[in-house]
Amino acid sequence: MVLSEDEFNRLYKVRGIVMHMLSIRGYLVTDFEINMSKNEFRHKFSENMKREDLVINKAKKDNSSDQIYVFFPDEAKVGVKTMKTYTNRMKSENVFRAILVVQQNLTPFARSCIAEISSKFHLEVFQESELLVNVTSHDLVPRHEVLTDLEKKTLLERYTVKETQLPRIQVTDPVARYLGMKRGQVVRISRKSETAGIYITYRYVV
Repeated sequence: MVLSEDEFNRLYKVRGIVMHMLSIRGYLVTDFEINMSKNEFRHKFSENMKREDLVINKAKKDNSSDQIYVFFPDEAKVGVKTMKTYTNRMKSENVFRAILVVQQNLTPFARSCIAEISSKFHLEVFQESELLVNVTSHDLVPRHEVLTDLEKKTLLERYTVKETQLPRIQVTDPVARYLGMKRGQVVRISRKSETAGIYITYRYVV
């Protein structure tokens, strides 16, 4: 089914924001991919593209074997069959992380499928409507940076605190989801302050 002009414009926006999301998570993404013009996008995917054509596969900048897939299912409501197709593809290529960009919520069966395979595959689900705006570029959203394991250890030792004593941020928070945070991580939040210049706080992801 050929996309309408509205759908085409929507997917152009969504894919650009997904590229930015992957870039700030540390995946190897070029500036061209993030800032591709609509005409370049049209030339690359043509008028007759399907959502499935937009699939993305990227590796981490510092570890080429650490890869992620981004799938754009054609079906409006994703079911178990599509989930199996994706996980089989990932398994055959040794990729264990993926993002699904869906048009509507998943079916209950597809959701339970994600839960069942969560010990092996880490699947994140975003609706297209959630990816029309880059949540990290809003003026009111401070800079968030996920600490490495070593940075987290150093922080806790320096302040002699346990991670659970830090203020919390929910793993379902829009910025936490955008950055792909996981429970147990610590994030550094830098806010501009009229008195202190930059005011830094740390939060524990729960």
